Amino acid sequence: MIYERPLAYVLGLEGIALLRAHLGEFDRDFIEARIAEVRELLDDEKLAGDGLMVDRVHPVDGYQVWSRTYDEPRNGLFDIDEPLVFPILDRLPDGVALDAACGTGRFAEYLTATGHQVIGVDSSPDMLERARERVPEAQFKLGDLQRLPLADDEVDVVVCALALVHVRDLEPVMAEFARVLRPGGHLVISDVHHERVFRGSVPRVLGPRGERGRIATYRHRTGDYLRAALPSGLHVRACEEEPQVQSAGVPPAAPRATEIGPWHEWPWCLTDLVPEAAEAAGAGSPSVVVWHFQLDQFA
Repeated sequence: MIYERPLAYVLGLEGIALLRAHLGEFDRDFIEARIAEVRELLDDEKLAGDGLMVDRVHPVDGYQVWSRTYDEPRNGLFDIDEPLVFPILDRLPDGVALDAACGTGRFAEYLTATGHQVIGVDSSPDMLERARERVPEAQFKLGDLQRLPLADDEVDVVVCALALVHVRDLEPVMAEFARVLRPGGHLVISDVHHERVFRGSVPRVLGPRGERGRIATYRHRTGDYLRAALPSGLHVRACEEEPQVQSAGVPPAAPRATEIGPWHEWPWCLTDLVPEAAEAAGAGSPSVVVWHFQLDQFA
C-alpha cells in the first residue's frame, strides 16, 4: 500500500526548491518566500486531514484498466520521446523489428510504415487487442519482457518504449533483448526519467469499484541500464535525455490554487497549490531518457 498525503507532497516540493536555492540557483527573497509558504501550508486547514491509502497494482492488472483510455487523451510523454526515437529508427536499415511492451501499437505502427516486418509483444491482452486493430499488418503475441516468445537471433531491431519503468530488475530483460537480437542488431529504449518518477510520475488506475491504485513503478538511473546491458553484449551508441533549458532566476509560475483537487489528478494538480516552488523544483529536469544500444557483431 502507498500512503498519499497532499501536505507531504507540497512540502516535498518546497524542500527540493529550497535545496536548489541553497546551491545558489535562486536568491534570498526566494528562500524567504518558500519558508513563509511552508508555514502557511502547515497552518492550512484543508491540508490538515489524513491522506489516502492507495494500492500498488501489478503492471498487467493496471494496463488492463488503463488500456481503455491509454491513447485518449494522447500521453504527453509521446510528444517527448518520439522526436528522440524516430531519428534513430530512421537511420537503421529495414528488417524484422520487435516492439517490446508494444501497448496499443504506437511504435509498431511507425516501424511498419517505414518498411520493417514488425512483431509486437505485450503482457496485456487488452493492449494487444487495440494494437491489432491499429496495425493489422503486424504480428502480435502475448508475452512477458523476461520471457519473450521469439527465437534466438530472430530480429534486427528491438524498440521498447516507456515500459522499463515498470520493471524492477533490468538484467533479465536486457538479456532477453540480446537473445532475440541478431549479432549487430539494434536496441532502442525510451523510458520515464528517474527524476520525473521522483517527482510523482506514477500512473494511476481506478478499479471496478473505484479502488485507487498506482501501477508499480521503479526509478532506474544511468548505471542501472549500463549494468544490465553491458554484460549481455549490448554497447551504447547514444544516450539522450529530453533537452531542457533552465531559465535564470525564478521560473514563471501560474497563480496559486486554493483547492486540493481530485485524487485522479494527483500529484500534478497539487503543484498548483505551490506553483513557484513546483516550477523551481522541476526546472531543467528531464522527463524521458532514450538509449540506443547495439549488440556485438560476434555475440
